[in-house]
Amino acid sequence: MRGKLARRVAGLLARPGALRVLAVIGLAALYPAAGAIGNPVFEGVATCAGSTCHGRAEGNGAVVRQDEIATWQEPSSPSGAHSRAYAVLGGRRGQQIAASLGLGNAQSAPACLGCHATNAPAASRGARFKLTDGVGCESCHGASGGAWLAEHYALPATHAGNVAAGLTPLEIPKVRASVCLDCHFGSSKPGQFVTHAMMAAGHPRISFELDLFSALQQHHDIDADYTRRKGSPDSVRFWAVGQAEAVRRSTSLFAQPKFAYEGAFPQFTFLDCHSCHRQITDGPQRKLTFETNPGRPIPFGNPPFNDENMIMLQAVAGALVPGEAAAFRSAARDFHKAFGAGPAEARAAAQTLAARAGALSDALGARGYAGSDGFTVIGIIAGEATAPRFTDYAGSVQAVMAIDTLLNAIVREGRVTQGAAAGIRADIARAYKAVEEPNAYRPADFRAALKSAAGAIGRLQ
Repeated sequence: MRGKLARRVAGLLARPGALRVLAVIGLAALYPAAGAIGNPVFEGVATCAGSTCHGRAEGNGAVVRQDEIATWQEPSSPSGAHSRAYAVLGGRRGQQIAASLGLGNAQSAPACLGCHATNAPAASRGARFKLTDGVGCESCHGASGGAWLAEHYALPATHAGNVAAGLTPLEIPKVRASVCLDCHFGSSKPGQFVTHAMMAAGHPRISFELDLFSALQQHHDIDADYTRRKGSPDSVRFWAVGQAEAVRRSTSLFAQPKFAYEGAFPQFTFLDCHSCHRQITDGPQRKLTFETNPGRPIPFGNPPFNDENMIMLQAVAGALVPGEAAAFRSAARDFHKAFGAGPAEARAAAQTLAARAGALSDALGARGYAGSDGFTVIGIIAGEATAPRFTDYAGSVQAVMAIDTLLNAIVREGRVTQGAAAGIRADIARAYKAVEEPNAYRPADFRAALKSAAGAIGRLQ
């Protein structure tokens, strides 16, 4: 990226190489601890917030908008959620959760700060770093106090050079998914795993879809300059790779004994919450609150693994990467079946499934995408062949998020007009309504709304 300050100086210096040297020397003077990539320093949001960088009140930059901080700080919209992450720990809900778990003050508890702030080690915090910033720029883009802080706006900087200097290449779906999943599913890093105990204490259920969440957190324009530097992002690729990486992350963690079990019981955070959390009644006439799911060959009455992302992948893998589809489908079924065999068998099957999900992710990331792929994926997800899989709340949430985000992509690409999409959004809203409240989930209403929306989208192709 090249800020306005860099362009001004470029007019004074005939040699762009001299400008680059000047910028590096200037930043080194300001941040002497940031001299090497191997010793990164987290400098804090204020480092990015200059009026000639990303801190303008209104975007008017010729290369980048320069109002990215204002978008990040938006007080009420989803785009400002990361900046509010630390503050919510001080609210009633955050403090109640911490008190129930015996964590003390949530705003100083390591179990909370791993995801609710850029919780850099004390020795790696620069002079302007503030924990109270919440999930700041460096949580996603990497510690700025390495070479890339000076490099990324100095002519003739390139994106490849910035990445080589330590900037995280978030335009790569697999990389972005890995960064996001650290908090939006969990990781083995300190303070980045939401346990069942946390959810029992009041923490929200974890759910994630890469393309939709990326759209909600988009602080920049995907314009000609972005495309020239980083390539043109494809929503189907981001959605599909995100699903595969979510499966890989969840099964990889489950394969580790320290995460899979909590004492004598499984770590229930991996399981489908709503297979257990439903009304319990006792009477002469039973009333089942679930439907048989053909994708889960587990003994009747056993709690299933939360397979919302597996459902999506198995639905579309045959159309997008047929060479990997059968192996992934088989590994997923074997994984569910292993839950009826025992803990060791389940963890071994999880390792196999994680490897298959990784291979699927690589294939989805390398695949070329055509304009018709969005229509294809929407049709498959809502088709009759996959409808029996939408018997659980979690899978249905993933399905409506997928159709919503892919419809937005089709509109953005100019394949469907805004006017044509407006009529379809009523069905999507009905599908969202059917999954709005887990205890009032209505599978039949959901499937009807999803099928109607997908049919209308398909007719526009």
